[in-house]
Amino acid sequence: MASRFFSPLARLRERLWPIQAYELKKILPLLLMKFFISLTYGVLTAMKDGFVVTAQGAGAEVIPILKGWIVLPIAMGAILIYSKLSNHFRRSTIFYSVILFFMAFYLLYGFVLYPHLDTLSPHSSADWLLEKMGAKNGHWIAIYRNWIQSLFFVMTELWGQIAIFLLFWGFVNHICNFNEAKRCYNLFIVGGDIAQMITGPLVCYFTGRYIGEHFHVALQSLTVTIACAGGMILFLYWFLTHRILRNDERLYQPEPQSQNLEQKTKLSLRDSLKFIARSKYLRSIAVMVVAYGLAINLTEVTWKANLKLVYPETGAYQSFMATISSCVGVCSFMITLFFSGVMLRLLGWHFCAQLPPIVIGTTSLLFLLLFLNPGWLGSGAPLMPIVLFGAFQNISSKVMKYALFDPSKEMAYIPLDPESKVKGKAAIDVVGSRLGKSGAAWIQILLIQLSTTGSVLSITHYLLPIIACTILFWILSVRSLNKSMTAQSAVSG
Repeated sequence: MASRFFSPLARLRERLWPIQAYELKKILPLLLMKFFISLTYGVLTAMKDGFVVTAQGAGAEVIPILKGWIVLPIAMGAILIYSKLSNHFRRSTIFYSVILFFMAFYLLYGFVLYPHLDTLSPHSSADWLLEKMGAKNGHWIAIYRNWIQSLFFVMTELWGQIAIFLLFWGFVNHICNFNEAKRCYNLFIVGGDIAQMITGPLVCYFTGRYIGEHFHVALQSLTVTIACAGGMILFLYWFLTHRILRNDERLYQPEPQSQNLEQKTKLSLRDSLKFIARSKYLRSIAVMVVAYGLAINLTEVTWKANLKLVYPETGAYQSFMATISSCVGVCSFMITLFFSGVMLRLLGWHFCAQLPPIVIGTTSLLFLLLFLNPGWLGSGAPLMPIVLFGAFQNISSKVMKYALFDPSKEMAYIPLDPESKVKGKAAIDVVGSRLGKSGAAWIQILLIQLSTTGSVLSITHYLLPIIACTILFWILSVRSLNKSMTAQSAVSG
C-alpha cells in the first residue's frame, strides 16, 4: 500500500524536480545565481522605461532611438572589449570584473547622478536645440536633455544581455551537458520567475512610500538592494568554481570537447560573426533571436506610448511596470514549473520552440488591430482597455520567452563544438539580440521621420505586415534548426 501511495508522488517529484541528491550542490547555487541576476534585471527594467518615457520633453519615441542608435554600438563595443579580455584573462576574472562594474555604476547613479539631475541636465542648450530643430525632432533632443536617465536605460539593456545571456548562460552551458540541460534548465528559469514575482512588490513598496519629491530615497533603496544581489552573485560563482566543481568530478561533466573551467577563450567579434555567416545551424539560432527582438519591440513601444497617457508620472509608471513584472513572474513560474519541463521531455524541442512565435505573433497582431480599431471595444473611452490588453500581450510574450524560448535556445547551443559554442553564442546573444531590438528601433524611427508626426502612434498600421513577416521567418528558422539538430543527433548516436 505504501509503495502504491508514494508512487504517484515520486513520479510528480521526478517531473517537477528531476535532480539527483548529489547534484544539489551544483544546481541550487546555479538556481540562486539566476534568481539574483533576474531580480536585479527585474528591478532595473521596472525603472528604466519610466525614467526615459516620463522625463522632461520625452515620450515612448525615445525608446527606439536609444535601442537603435545608442545601445547597439555600445553592445558591439562591449563584445570587442569582452573579446580582448577573453584572450588575456581567465573566465572568473572577467565574470567578477563585469559584475563589479555594473554594481558600481548603479550605486553611482542612485547616490550621485540622480540626486543632482537638474544640475547635470543641459536644459538651456536642449531648449535652444528644440527651438532650432522643431517639435517633430523633440524625441532626439530629449535623449540629450535627459542623458542621465538615458545612460541608466543603456546600462540596464546591457545588463540583460551581458549578465544573463553571456555570463550566466555561458557559464551554465559550459558546465552542463545536454542530459542535464533537459532536466535543469527549466528550473533555472523558475529561479528567474520567482525573482520576477518579488520585483513588483519590492518596487511598488519603495516607489509608493517615497513618491514625489522623496523619490530619490526609493531609488537609493533599490540600488542598495541591487548591490546586495550583485554581492550574492559573486559569492555563488566563487563557491561553485572553487568549492564545488573542482572537488567533485561527477558535477563537472560537460560535453567531451569542452574546455576546463579557467581556460582563456580565443574570441573575437569578427570571428564570431564569421562563424554565424558560415554555419546554417548558427544562422537559424540568430534568426530566432533577431525575430524575437523585432516582434516584441515593434509592439511594445506602441503599448508604452499609450501607457504614458494613462500614467504620466514617473513613480506611477514604474509601479505599473513593476506589477507587470510580477505578473510575468507568477505566470512564467507556473508554466515553467508544471508544464515547460514536461513539454520539453514529452513533446520535444521542436514543439516547444514553435510555440513562442505563434503566441507572440498572434497577440501582437491582435493588439495592434485593437489599437487601430478602438470601436471594437464599444462606446466610451477605449484607452484603458487597450492598455490592459497591451499588458496582457506583453505578459504572454515574456512568459513565452522565459518559459520556452530561452531554454530551447540555450539547448540548441549544447551540441556545438566549443569554438562554435563560445564564439557563436557571444555574437548571437549580445549582438544578434541587439540587432533584433535595434532593427525594430530603426524601422520605427524611419517611419516616424517619414510620417513627420514625431509620434510612434501614427505608424502602427505599417507595423502589421512587418510583424507578420518576422513571425513567418521565425517559424521557418525553428523548422530548419530542428532538422539540423535531428541530423546531428543521428550522427552522434
